[in-house]
Order: sequence, then structure tokens, then C-alpha cells
Amino acid sequence: MREDRKVTDLRVELRAWLAENVPKDWRTQQAGDNIEGFLASQREWLSRLVKGGYATPHWAPEWPGGGRSLAEQVAIFEEIARADAPRMSLFFVSLYHAAMTLMECGTPEQRARHLPAILKGEIWCQGFSEPNAGSDLASLRTRAERKGDRYIVSGQKIWSTLGQFADQCLLLVRTDNSGPKQVGITFLLMDMKSKGVQARPIKQITGDEEFAEIFLDEVEIPVENRVGEENEGWKVAQVTLSSERGLTLVELTERLALSLWRLVEAATANGHEIDRLDVEVRRRVVDIASRIEALRAMIATLMANRMAGREAVGDASIIKLAYARLSRDFTALGLRLRGMAAQRDTRYVLGAGYETGNWMFDFMNSYQYNIAGGSNEIQRNIVSERVLMMPREKLA
Repeated sequence: MREDRKVTDLRVELRAWLAENVPKDWRTQQAGDNIEGFLASQREWLSRLVKGGYATPHWAPEWPGGGRSLAEQVAIFEEIARADAPRMSLFFVSLYHAAMTLMECGTPEQRARHLPAILKGEIWCQGFSEPNAGSDLASLRTRAERKGDRYIVSGQKIWSTLGQFADQCLLLVRTDNSGPKQVGITFLLMDMKSKGVQARPIKQITGDEEFAEIFLDEVEIPVENRVGEENEGWKVAQVTLSSERGLTLVELTERLALSLWRLVEAATANGHEIDRLDVEVRRRVVDIASRIEALRAMIATLMANRMAGREAVGDASIIKLAYARLSRDFTALGLRLRGMAAQRDTRYVLGAGYETGNWMFDFMNSYQYNIAGGSNEIQRNIVSERVLMMPREKLA
């Protein structure tokens, strides 16, 4: 499909800007357990993107850099990936989930208070999942009781991405138990510095601490911090969950495509020439390369259909399942090819994707995408029921 001239011009402009502005040493700053370096580097990169007008292409036109079409947003994600720029992991929830929720469902006062702060580096996290309410989010139990102009909240949230660094939280709480699970949920904005809030980082098998669990002990949240009406938070949450629009997979797939050389590097690390490698090794590398190109084509079709209003239910689930399997196979092959050396290299990069060339970390980290953005089991249910029109499983 031929690209629109406006999008092509944007790519040329952005490539020139990225050549001048991508921090040259960001991988060093964001490596290993250098948390302070990670935070400083992420803040610097956000500041540059905001000034350049590339941080908020999905925001409304009245905001700096806002009002871009979906095609332009896709181009920005692709070019940032191709320039090997850091991912906006620290501010992704702020720029997408929080900002779009406030723009579509927030009050004028909430937007005026938080949107300018996000552009200045306010960090948001998401308080949705709970120990017994992950895939079945509607089963959440964190309780909020209204007393005058306050909600008193107690409960626990888990798997909150970088929640230990957050200033604010998008919080789902239960305010009514009398009806169906989706009814009785309320959406609140919570200051993470409020009395009774404790965020603890979760140490992963990779050594990373990308997630946190949040404990809430009679936390007072003003009623003015409610988004939408009481007991109608489920509707607001759907806006939050759809705000990213699949652009993350655009970026992550491009990063895989541009990291194929790492597989070749792993295969030839012991002095082997590429044309003398084992036939099976070459076949596996070519298989991964072919699947990456197929996924890129699938994503391009999905985005074109979305722009034309032809997207079908389940299309995004198919893409997500394909990426989850591909990233796992990509990293598993790199781990196998690198051999024992991969067992010794344990340094990870916080602001990178799953293709850093640190194969053990990349391989273990790739499994999180089986859950992130909706578990593979949930996605398969969507495909089977909504695409293949198979009957729903009967509940016991």
C-alpha cells in the first residue's frame, strides 16, 4: 500500500530529529540495577520527545504534537524503533492510559491538573489486577466506602508496572456487591503519596523489578478524584485498556526485525562464517526472519483496516498471539546459538525490548507477553468465540 505523502514527509523529518536527539549512551544508563540512571535517562528522553513534538501524537490537536492521524502515529513508533531509541517504559501508562482516560472521561478540572503535569514528567501506574483478579478483572475485591466527600479504600493490587516510582495511580475499586461483577466497580485517581499507600517492587526471575504490588490501608481519596459515575468504572476501564491501540506491537515487532543481526552474531560468535553454518541453524534463522515479515504484514493490514473502519473483532488478538510466540522463539534461538556464554551474561537493559542480545534475560523476559495485554488464554477464547464462532465453554 502506497504511503501518504504527509506520512512520508513526517518520516524524513523524524529520522533527522532522531539522528540528533537519541541519547547515545542510553543503554549504559539504563542497564542492570542502575535505577537512578534509568529514571534520569527516561526523564531526559521524555523531555526531548515533548519538545520535539513526538511524545503525544495521539493527544488532542490543542496539545503540543497532538492531533496526528493513526498512520502518522504508526510511523512515529516505527521510526523510533528503527533508530534504536529507548522505549518510553516509565511514562507509557502516563502518556497513554492515564492521558486518554482523562481526555475521554475525565472532568475539565482533572484534565487541567494532570495533563500538563504528565508532559512535565508525572509518572502514573495502573491499579487494576489483584492476586485473585488478573484475567478475570471483574472479580476485583479492593473495597471503597464513601464517607462524605471521601472514599476510604482498602485492598491490594499487583503487577503494577513500575508502580514503585509512580506519582499517581489509575485505581479500580468495588463500591457495590449487589449486582453482576462488572457493575459496582468505580474508577478513581489516587495520589501514590497518600497515607496508607505502600508500593513494593516485585523481584523477577530476571533480576529485574519491573512490577510492583500496592497495599492500600484505609486510604482516603477525594470524591472529586472519581472518573465517571460511581459503580460505572468498568466502562471507563475499557477506555483505559483500548487507549494504546496496538501501537506497542508495531514498535516491538520493528525492534525484532532490526535485531535479526543479533541472531547472526550469536551463530557466528565462535568464528564460524555465516555460509558455513549448520543447515539447521540457517533454516531456523530464516524461519524467524520469515515470521517477522509475516507479522509486519499482518500488523500493516490490521492498521489499514482500523483506519478504514473495517477492523473485525479478534484481529488484534491474533496479532498479539503471533507476537507472543514469535518473541519467545526468537529469544530461545538466540539463547541456544550463543551457548554457554549466554548463561554468564546477566546484564539487562530496563528501557529496551526483548531483543537486547542478553539472551538469557531476553528469553525469560519474553514470557511476560503471554500475560501482558491480556493473557494468551483470553486471546484464544476471543478468537475461538468471536472469530471462529465456536460455542462458549459451559461453566460447571
